[in-house]
Amino acid sequence: MPAVNYIDVFILALIEGLTEFLPVSSTGHLILASAFMGMNNVEFVKSFNIIIQFGAIASVLVLYWRKFLPNLSFYKRLLVAFLPAAVIGLLVKSKIDLILGSVEIVAWALIVGGFVLIASDYFFPQDETTTANKSLKRIEDLSLIDCLKLGFIQCFAFIPGVSRSGATIVGGLWLKLSRKEAAEFSFFLAVPTLAGATLIKSLGIIKTIDSSQIGFLLVGMFLSFVFALIAIRFFITMVSKFGFKHFGVYRILLGLFILILIYQGNL
Repeated sequence: MPAVNYIDVFILALIEGLTEFLPVSSTGHLILASAFMGMNNVEFVKSFNIIIQFGAIASVLVLYWRKFLPNLSFYKRLLVAFLPAAVIGLLVKSKIDLILGSVEIVAWALIVGGFVLIASDYFFPQDETTTANKSLKRIEDLSLIDCLKLGFIQCFAFIPGVSRSGATIVGGLWLKLSRKEAAEFSFFLAVPTLAGATLIKSLGIIKTIDSSQIGFLLVGMFLSFVFALIAIRFFITMVSKFGFKHFGVYRILLGLFILILIYQGNL
């Protein structure tokens, strides 16, 4: 029998859906949640946390379906931005897997990433009121070289706790996208990046899933889909008005709290 119940499924799917597209690291939060729940070494939970990402991916396709209509220029940009993660990810996969369960690495990555997000509001203050400024770019203005740069920046997210969306958003701001455009491009880039990684990992673990666990997976994917829809809408509204500093403060406080628990021997 699975070592989880539907309450565990709800909690993990809630965390995945709400954090996948926020710059707070969904992987880091799932690692922390699994550790707090005493399930970080349960093989089905590791598989569950991977497979339910399909639900979050689907939320982007539903919300932005018009963007994914046939558009060669759009898909060229996505492909170029996706390539570094695809290539580097395959090369360092074994090393990534070794640190995926490290709560301490997650804590330090949360703290460092928090300071980066706070700094981004000061170094890249391009809110929506400045989009008339011709120095700012829209997604369609990104060159293929810009997309390649963004793809390499995304690779920092191989470190658990860094946040794929956070890395790509800061990279987008550096490339002079507005906050909204940077956030949305991180959503679009998540589709091939997460779908590719999730599919490869799922093929490797599918044989470990038995029929009694299918229900947990289906419910988890549906819930992560619903919660991701809510999170994306909330996130776009919040960052357009207030920037990223609040997420940075949250990351720092959470990281410090986790380190305290670790050093006290409680985690």
